[in-house]
Amino acid sequence: MQEFYNQTYHKRNNINIDKGLLMFFWGLTVTFFPIGGLIGTLLARPLADHCGRKNILLVNNFFSVTAAVLSCCCKAVHCYELVIFSRLVIGICAGIACSVVPMYLGEVSPHNLRGAVIVVAHFFIAFGVLVAQALGLHVVLGTRKGWPVLLFLTSIPALFQILLLPQFPESPRYLLMQKGDEENARKALQMVRQREDVEEEMEEMRMEDNMEQTEKRMSMCSLVLCQSQQWQLLSVIVMMLGQQLSSLNTIRYYAEVIYLSTGVQEDNVRYITVTISAMVIFITTITIFVIDSSGRRVLLLTGFGICSVCCILLAMALELQSTIAWMSYFSTAFLIIYVIGHSIGPSPVPSVMITEMFLQSSRASAFMAGEIVHWVSLFLTDMLFLHIKIGAESYSFLVFFLICMSTYAYIFKMVPETKKKTFVEIRKIVKDHIDGCLRK
Repeated sequence: MQEFYNQTYHKRNNINIDKGLLMFFWGLTVTFFPIGGLIGTLLARPLADHCGRKNILLVNNFFSVTAAVLSCCCKAVHCYELVIFSRLVIGICAGIACSVVPMYLGEVSPHNLRGAVIVVAHFFIAFGVLVAQALGLHVVLGTRKGWPVLLFLTSIPALFQILLLPQFPESPRYLLMQKGDEENARKALQMVRQREDVEEEMEEMRMEDNMEQTEKRMSMCSLVLCQSQQWQLLSVIVMMLGQQLSSLNTIRYYAEVIYLSTGVQEDNVRYITVTISAMVIFITTITIFVIDSSGRRVLLLTGFGICSVCCILLAMALELQSTIAWMSYFSTAFLIIYVIGHSIGPSPVPSVMITEMFLQSSRASAFMAGEIVHWVSLFLTDMLFLHIKIGAESYSFLVFFLICMSTYAYIFKMVPETKKKTFVEIRKIVKDHIDGCLRK
C-alpha cells in the first residue's frame, strides 16, 4: 500500500514522495482507525438509546459498505486520500459495533446463556481476523493488484446483515424500559425465546424498570457523577485498560523478530501468524462453552495471571536470546502461551462484564465509557509502544507485567462473580461485594 502512495504521488508531482511525508501519510492511515473508533463510540450511546439497538446496527452497515467502496476505488482513481478516509469511516463502524453488538446480545439472551452469547461476537471478530490474514497472504490477495479487492470484501458481512437483521426483533428490554412499549416488548421476547409464556421474564424486566427509576436516560456525565455507580464504572475502566495495554497488539512488534530468530524463513512468518489466529479461535470456542459454568471472574483472573507470568518470562528469554541461541524457542513458546492467556479472559470477557454490571438506562453510557478507554488505549499503544521498545528493549515487557498484575489484583479484590444471574440480582451482588471490600 505504501508503494501505491509513492506511485500516486509520483504521478501527480513527477517526483518520488519524500520518506518523511510517506511516513506521515502512513501514520494517518494507521491512526485514523482508532480515531474513527472513538467517534463511533461517541455516536453509539445517543443513537442506541434514541433509535434502538437493532436500528443503529442496521444503519452501521452503511459505514462498512462506504469504507469498502472507497478502499476499492482508490487505486482506480489514483487517490490515496480515499484509503486514509476509508480508515476513518471503517473505524466509526467498528466503534459503533463494539458498543452496540454486545449490548444487544446481552439484552436479548437468557441470563443462563448470556456470557456465551456475548462471547460468540468475539469469536466472529477472531474469525474475521483469521480470514483477513489468510486472504492477505501473497499467494492469495496480498499483492499489488489484489489488496483493493481484499479491502472491498469487508462489505460482504455488512450486506448479509442488511438482508438478515430486519428479520430479528428489537431488544425487549429497550422496548419496555426505555420506550414503555410493553406489547411489542412481549412480542419481541416471545420471538427470541420461541415460546408464548414469557411472563416470568417480563416481570423481571418490570422489577428492573422500577429499580432504576432514578437512573432513567443517564448520560455518561451523569454516570460518572452517580455515587452508586462509581465503583462499577471504575471496574470497567480498569478492565478495559488492562485489556488494551496488555493487548495482543503489543506483542506484534516482537512476534516477527522472535519467529525469525528460530530460523523460520521470512516468507513463512505470515503462515505462523495465521496459525496462531486459528489457535485464538479454538481458545475462544472453549471460552464460549465454559464462561457460564466456570464464571467470568475465573476466566479474567486466569487470563491476566497467565499474561503476567509470560511477560516476565518473555523479558528474560528475549534478554538471553543474544547469548543463548536456543532461547528463541522459549520466546516463541511464551509468546504463544501469552496469546492463549489473553484469549481466555482479557480479550472476550470485559464486554460481558460491562453488559451485566449496569442496568438498562445506564448500560449504553457504561459501554461508551469503556469503549472510549478502549480506543484511546489502542491509539496510545500504537503510538507509544515502539518508543518504549526502543528505549527499554526486552524489558519493555516488564511494563506490561505491571499492567497485567495490577489488573489481576483489582479484579481479585473488587469484581464479583455474575454468572447466571439476572441484572437485578447482579446489581445487589455488586453493591454487597463493594460494600464488603470497602469495610475491610
